[in-house]
Order: sequence, then structure tokens, then C-alpha cells
Amino acid sequence: MKSLKIFGIKSYKLNNIMFRVSLHVCLFFCFLGSSYSQELPPVLSFSPKDYQADNQNWSITQGENKHIYIANNKGLLEYDGEAWTLYPSPNQTILRSVFFHDDKIYSGSYREFGYWEKQSTGELDYNSLSLDIIDSIGTDEQFWTIERLEDWIIFQSLDHLYTYHTDDKSVNKISIEGSISKMFKLESDLYFQIVNKGLFKIEDGTPSLVSNHDFFTTNLITNLYTYKNQILVQTETEGIYTLEEAPQLWPSNFTRLNTFNVYASLQKTDGGLVLGTISQGAIFLTPEGRIINQISQQESLTNNTVLSVFEDIDRNVWLGLDNGIDCVNINSSISVFNDDKGILGTIYTSIVHNNRLYLGTNQGLFYRTVESPGEDFKLVEGSKGQVWTLKSIDDTLFCGHNNGTFVVGDNDFEQLSDLLGTWCFKTVPNQPSLILQGNYSGLSVLEKVSGQWQFRNKIKNFDVSSKFVEFISPNEVLIDHEYKGVYRISLDKDFTQVSKIYQYLDLEKGLYSSLAKFKGQVYYAHQKGIWKFQMDDNTFQKDSLLSQMYSEETYSSGKLAVTDGEIGLWSFNKNSIDFTLQGKVNDSYRLASIPITSDSRGTMAGYENILQLNDDEYLLGLTQGYMVINYNKFSKSKIDQPLNLTSVQYWENGKEPVSLTTDQPAVLKNKFNNIHFSFSVPHFEKYFSPEYQFRLKGFLEDWTAWGSKNEMTYSNLSYGDYEFQVRARIGERYQTSPKSFVYTVERPFAFSNLMLMVYLLISIVFFSVVHTFYRRYYKKQKIELKRKANQELELKELENEQELMQVKNEQLKQDIESKNRELAVSTMSLIKKNEFLNSIKEELQKSKPLQASSKKVIKIIDKNINNSDDWKIFEEAFNNADKDFLKKMKSKHNSLTPNDLRLSAYLRLNLSSKEIAPLFNISTKSVEVKRYRLRKKMDLPREIGLTDYILEI
Repeated sequence: MKSLKIFGIKSYKLNNIMFRVSLHVCLFFCFLGSSYSQELPPVLSFSPKDYQADNQNWSITQGENKHIYIANNKGLLEYDGEAWTLYPSPNQTILRSVFFHDDKIYSGSYREFGYWEKQSTGELDYNSLSLDIIDSIGTDEQFWTIERLEDWIIFQSLDHLYTYHTDDKSVNKISIEGSISKMFKLESDLYFQIVNKGLFKIEDGTPSLVSNHDFFTTNLITNLYTYKNQILVQTETEGIYTLEEAPQLWPSNFTRLNTFNVYASLQKTDGGLVLGTISQGAIFLTPEGRIINQISQQESLTNNTVLSVFEDIDRNVWLGLDNGIDCVNINSSISVFNDDKGILGTIYTSIVHNNRLYLGTNQGLFYRTVESPGEDFKLVEGSKGQVWTLKSIDDTLFCGHNNGTFVVGDNDFEQLSDLLGTWCFKTVPNQPSLILQGNYSGLSVLEKVSGQWQFRNKIKNFDVSSKFVEFISPNEVLIDHEYKGVYRISLDKDFTQVSKIYQYLDLEKGLYSSLAKFKGQVYYAHQKGIWKFQMDDNTFQKDSLLSQMYSEETYSSGKLAVTDGEIGLWSFNKNSIDFTLQGKVNDSYRLASIPITSDSRGTMAGYENILQLNDDEYLLGLTQGYMVINYNKFSKSKIDQPLNLTSVQYWENGKEPVSLTTDQPAVLKNKFNNIHFSFSVPHFEKYFSPEYQFRLKGFLEDWTAWGSKNEMTYSNLSYGDYEFQVRARIGERYQTSPKSFVYTVERPFAFSNLMLMVYLLISIVFFSVVHTFYRRYYKKQKIELKRKANQELELKELENEQELMQVKNEQLKQDIESKNRELAVSTMSLIKKNEFLNSIKEELQKSKPLQASSKKVIKIIDKNINNSDDWKIFEEAFNNADKDFLKKMKSKHNSLTPNDLRLSAYLRLNLSSKEIAPLFNISTKSVEVKRYRLRKKMDLPREIGLTDYILEI
């Protein structure tokens, strides 16, 4: 802050000034005592921890992109609506002033001034203007103010003025005799005060005296304003005076402005004034000079000392503080009553009754007069404790309290019932003298007797806590219990007991569910939607339109609130407050919303409450005060904010990020396949925050869900073409078109065009070699296959020959078998014939004496038995069947006679001696003798059988 010495105030005035400052502080605290209950515009606050720089903020400006730029002790701060960026002061000294013009942010510090330009990467780059004239700049000069006059940018220090021509780039010095306290631009003129000399302005490049009145030479001037063709002079401690030969206090009938120690101020676009004080916060005045608001640290400011004041293009007022930065949403459709000290507590219910605004909180019942928004809230005597509900019935105000039921009078708080915990009051259809109330332990009845309300009875047979109660017929109610579900209760005609209980077991229950009657219909709200009660079939049917108020992702509370007028049914979600809007022509309604998130509004989940104050304004109870929403002002406000892609950075794993040009496509080497996007909407309202949705085409085609995240990183992307797209919205009234950034991640060197050509050549060579190899291989295979085919053919032929041979052998075997059968038949027929002839011979020989004819017959028989023709026939048949046997016998035993061979043939046929005997026409014994002789001739050992030997040959 500028010291008193720098301002040129003489030391003998110091004690007087200290006295006046002390007096101002005392008056300030008196003022606070009378203004505690202000309903103030929202304040968006930033602490040094938020913006990561020093405490003090000396000057504020706004760029064409709507970003805010602030001169901080550490350097230049940039705020894009989402994130702060600090650019260190060019010479490591305190940055005192900033000013935007023609895409440049001009700044001034200790012995240094110049401008910052935004690069294509989104970053700011500094260019010094004072470097070439540094020798002409005093050793203690700091540049406190920057203004533009035609084509000149004027930099003001406490000693001189320096000019920079924007066309020819020349820098010049305007020497001033004396100390300059401050410089002001008013319309097309540039004014400044020279301490102890008066007020001057620049004319033709030189100082020209405007007024040297004693008042302007002895009092520090902090700003100039215009009002109805008058120039007004803002002093530091004496208030506002007119600029004329005899300065007059302004407004003429209002002296309170001289109680403020003003350091910085501005005249807003609408003509209103904002005074930034040393210790009393910010004072807001109408164009006529009437104080409409004072915002200090006790209400919502971060700090009471205001070093700089600035109005942005959306008419928000920015305050650079001695310890932080605040943005006051002067034109917001929301005003806030802050109860940071917890005097009121959490507001659970509110009502306007008999020209009083009542607030029911967890600490009691409070009130103030409706027409006196600056009046303190007072506690209704005897009401300390939890207040659940307020209801005006028959011009009587009922209070549902933790301690029971009370009637609220102008000066009293009368208890009607000590039945603990009254949740709600419901008038009984067709019985205006009865009120049904829901309690912790069920239901009870109030009755009006002789014009006075009194507790009548507790309803029997039902003890479930009844927070939400709605009539569906004169004697039936629906009751919702968050954990037990929804009940349908039938009451007897006297309202003394429950006659029937039905529970809807198929209806889902859960935390923060509720019942509400809207347009004569009872609705049940739950995380999964809103259901309408159907009287005809005693069911709940899901309402497709109203259920759009809820989704499982954004659900925070199922509490429904009902108000009269254009807005009827309210619901409260994570991202917004939703409601129904009544149609102008018919009874239909549509859904609308206000984008106030659950985090920013600060309501008690499950106990949200809203009160219609008038046609346009609604009071919403908070955990620390309340907010008033002017829906008409909200609906008419326009949002036209640009979506900015503030930075794009890429990097290799393990290396520092590198910034990219945000408006040009990029080609990244494969190893730089990590990329980070930052984006923002420069919308500076506290309660209406932007939401973003983005996707990376080529990686994920689907848009993400709407959310507050304003940056995204993609790591280790594979090579290919990508397009990052982002879009923003602020509630349902404003949505931007997508912002895009196209880039390509190159193939790795292994997949580059050069390497692909190498791979192609290698592939051609490789496939040629492989082709040659396979040609040779297949040629060998062909030869081998041909050899194998020939071999197989030969084998096949051999197999065929073997099969043919086998067939022939089979045929031969069959022939042999046939021959053997013929031989056997022939042999047996010879045997039978000879046996028969021998039997005839024996019979003939029995007749004695033997007759000549018999002898003749016997002779014929012997001849026939010994007929060599029979042997020849047998020998031929035997040779056909076993043609080599007789030769083998003859070759082995050449001494054998024909009879021996004949005997051998009979033995080969495995004939017994008895069967052989007829064939030789001898006895069996003679056959044995023959066998013995044959054995001898063959010289066989004793252990070898003759028949066995012959069979084996």
C-alpha cells in the first residue's frame, strides 16, 4: 500500500488523520451492527492458497477472451474461469498495475513497464518497453496506474508519466514537477493529482491545471466520476465532492460517505459507484449516491482492505484485496443472507405471516419485518430448539417444534401440545375446525373450540413417525416413512383411532424419500423417480415427465417442495434445482431448472425448503442462512461465454511437458504419446458453474457424462489420428458448440515409411528365398512322392500278386482238398470193394468141398483184389493231391519197393492197419509186418513213429 509519506501528506496532519481513521472504524462497526441482516449479492472468493501467489492484489483488467488479469506482488495472475496461472514479475518486483488493450496486457512494476502477449500455445510472453529508457527512470519509481488516451498508453509513477505510442512504438517521458498521487481517465480526458498543487489533466501532451482549490490540494483524490454533466471527485477520507470553483459535498444531504477511508473505486457501467475502503470492505452506491450494500469480511469478503476495483464485461465487480481476491456478482438473480457466525443455524422452514418473515431453524424461531431487509432477525421468546415446520391456517401461525406444537402470536409463543416432535399440519377436508398433525409417534388432532385452537387427542393404533402426511379422502391419508415405506391409513369418523392400515410393500423405500400434493395429486419421490398415486386401483404409477427430475447419478434428495404461482413443484439434485413451470395458455406444465449444485447451495439433504416471497422471488433455506432466487431475473439473463481450449501439452514418459499451439493441428512423435487438455468457460458466477463434456475420437467415440472436470489427460496412446472435442453448458439455458483439437501420433520408427520400405524389401528377399527354398523342397517332395507312389504302386502290384497268389493258393488248396476228397473216396471205395470181395471169398471158401465154379470165382476175386489198375488209379489220385510225396520218399529212401511206397502212401492218408489190409489183400497182422519192414528199411529210431514221420515229410 502507498505510504502516507509517498502521498505527500505533511507529518503535522498525521495525528489528525489517525484520529479520523479511528473514528471511521468506530462508525463502521456501528454500521455493521445495523446492517447485519443484509441480503447481499453472491461473492466468489479466492484466497492466496487458491491462486498460489502473494496476498496483495493491486490492479485488475480483463482480456478480449474474458480472462481476468491481476497485478499481484508475485507477478501477473491470469484466471480463465477454472484455473489460476501465475507469470512471475519480469524483474522479480511487485507488479503494481495492469491494463488490457488490443490483445496486449500492459503491466507496471518497479522501474519496469511493458506488455504481455498471448502465444499460440495459450501462454503469455513479456516484452519490456522500459528497457531502452531505463536510465531516465528514477531509482525509486514504481508504475501504479495504466490508462489509454487515443493511440497512447500512459504509465503513471509517483514522479512522472511515460507514454507508449501503439503505432510507431515510441516511448516518451512527460516530466511532472511534484508527486503524482493517482491518475484517472474520465471520458476522453486523462486527469491526475499533483500533491499539494491540485488536479491536472493532459492537454497536447503537457499537464494543464484543472483546479487548485484548497480542498483538492490538501485531500488525496482517489477517483473521478460523472453525474448529470457534473464531475464528481472521490476523496480518500472526506467523501465525494463536486468539481467546481466551490466544491460541494455530494450528495448534498448525505454526509455518511465521509466515514469511509476509500483507497480504490470505480463508476460502473450503469452509473453506480463502488468504493473500496481501507478497513470497511466494499460500499455499493446507486448513481445518485445512496448506499445499497456494504460487503465486508463479516458478511462474505475475504478481507476488509480493498486495493483495486474492476467491473468486467458481465458487470461482475472484482475486488483486489490486501489478502485475496473477490468477485461480487452484482447482477446475479440470487441474493444471499449469510449466517457464518451460526446465530440463526440451519433453516428448516420459513413463512411470511402478518408482514413478518419467520425462519424456523435448529436453534429456534426467528423473525424480522418483511419491509426491512436490513433489520436483525430476532428470536421468538420461548422458541429455542428445533423447529420443523410453520403453517398458517385460518390466520393462525402454527409452529411444529421438537417440544410439541405451538401457536405464534405477535408477542407470545403458546404451546398447544407437548406431544414430542410435530412434523406437519394438515387441514381435515370438510372439517375446518380440525387439524391433523404428524408427530414422532404417529398422528394427533388439534381442534378449534370457541375460536381457540387446542390439542384434542392422539390417534390410536398407529405409532409410526409421520413426517409426510397427505389426505386422499376425508378419512384416509398416505404417510411416508423413509425406512418403513408408504402407508395408507383409514381413520374412524371421529378421528380418534386408525381403523385400517395398508402398506405398499412393492413400492421402493429409501433415505430422503417424501410425499407431496401437487395440483390435487399425491406424488411419492424416491431416488428412482416420482410416482403418482392412483385412487382407482390403490397403486402408485411412475410419472414419466416428473421422473425426469431425478437420475441415480445426480440424485441427492427426494424431498419435494410445493409453491403457488408459475413454479409449482420443486426437487433438489446434485447439479441443479429442478421445478415445474406452469403453462400460460392451459393447465399443462413443463420442467425447468436452475444450475445451483448441492455443494454450492448448502442445503440440508432431505429437509430442503422453499418459500415464495412474491411473484418472482423464492427463499431457499440453507445451513448457514438463506438465498433468495429471483426467477424472473434469472430467466431473462443471458449467458454468452466462449469455451476456450486454454492449453494443450504433450510429453514423453519421464520428461517435462511441452505446450502446443491450441488452434493448429499437431503431429507428435510416437514416444510423445501422452497429452493433456485444459479448457474453461470464463463465467464468474458463484452459483452457476459450467459443466463440461468431452471425448477423444479415435480412442473413445462416446461423450463423457456432464461434470465439472475441466482437464483431461490421455496416456500412452497408440499411433493414429485423434480429434479431441469438448463442449460446455451452464444449466439448460446455455450450451456451447464443440471445440476441437486435431492431432496425430506418428508411427514408431519401426513402423515409419522408411522402415516399411525396408520391411517390404526384406519381405521380398525373404519371400524370394523362401519361394526358392520351397520350390526345391517341393521338387524334392515331388520326386519323393513320385518314388513313394511308384513304390506304393509296386507294393500294390505285389499285394495284388500276393492276393492273386493267395487266391490261386486258395483255389489250389480247394483243388487239393477236392483231390484229397477224391483220393479218400477212391481209397475208401477200394477198401470197401476189397472188403466186399474178401467177404464173398470167405463165404465161398466156407462151403466144403470147394466147387470148381467157386474156385473160379475166388480166382477172379483175387485177381480183382490184386488188380494193378486199382493202384494206378489210386496212385494218380494220390499224386494229384500230394504229388511230391512219393518222390520225396524215394529220394530219401531209395531202397523202398513199390509196395513199400504204396504202404507209405496209405500211411500218409493216416489209414489204420485194418484199413490197409484189404488194399493189399492181406491180413492185418501182415500189414503190421509190412510196417515193421518199412520202418527197418527207413532206419527210423524207436522214439519216432512211422506214421508221424511219414506225415511230416
